[in-house]
Amino acid sequence: MDNKVRILVVEDEMIIGAKISMQLTNLGYEVSGLLSRGEDVPYHVLENKPDIILLDINLKGGLDGIETAKLLSVQGNTPIIFLTANSDEATFNRAKTVKPAAFISKPYKQLDLQRAIELTISRMEEKPMVPDSGETDLEERPSFLNDRMFVRTKERMVKIMFDEVLFIEAVRNYSRIITKNTEYLLSITLKIIEDKLPASVFVRIHRSYLVNIKMIDEVGENHVIIGQREIPMSSGLKDNLLQRITKF
Repeated sequence: MDNKVRILVVEDEMIIGAKISMQLTNLGYEVSGLLSRGEDVPYHVLENKPDIILLDINLKGGLDGIETAKLLSVQGNTPIIFLTANSDEATFNRAKTVKPAAFISKPYKQLDLQRAIELTISRMEEKPMVPDSGETDLEERPSFLNDRMFVRTKERMVKIMFDEVLFIEAVRNYSRIITKNTEYLLSITLKIIEDKLPASVFVRIHRSYLVNIKMIDEVGENHVIIGQREIPMSSGLKDNLLQRITKF
């Protein structure tokens, strides 16, 4: 599964929209669609589930960007970044009422776009993460939603769906996330990640291992098998795992 952050572009000038789409692609993001009418946005969001929406305030059709954002707030909480050439006080005050994640005034630089997106991703949690011993830089901390997390790797933000995670291993003050297709090393402790993940799906089986119950292929005497990998299991945590598997 592609782990790129998916962004919907809603822009009434298609040439500008195409330019924005190309910039997003160059930054390592995936464009889920390019729309020019606010009326079309809710349907696209339901079908394609973008992670972020770049929304121009001036749109074709009966809804402007702010009215479109109000409509979207009813069906979910997809973060919105407003794009507009109108930076007057009245427009800004209207835009604030729908609590956008960011506000970009045209003309803008690609760096402005990149920073707005990364700031939006870092704020996606309802509550900010508390750094462990003050060692984790704010920009390096993953952001968690109900079914996914966003992490920085190779100078860009990528998305990891919880259903893709096999297990997570503690490596001192780091955590190594193992997915079906790749691995990520994060400068954050396993305890912090454990507190952020859904307890109904992820369970600690060893002081150094947190596993996805859905991915367990076999439970042995002192280990579990996930994706042909043998992961050690503490005897004191085995009963808890078996109880969780029974309830799952």
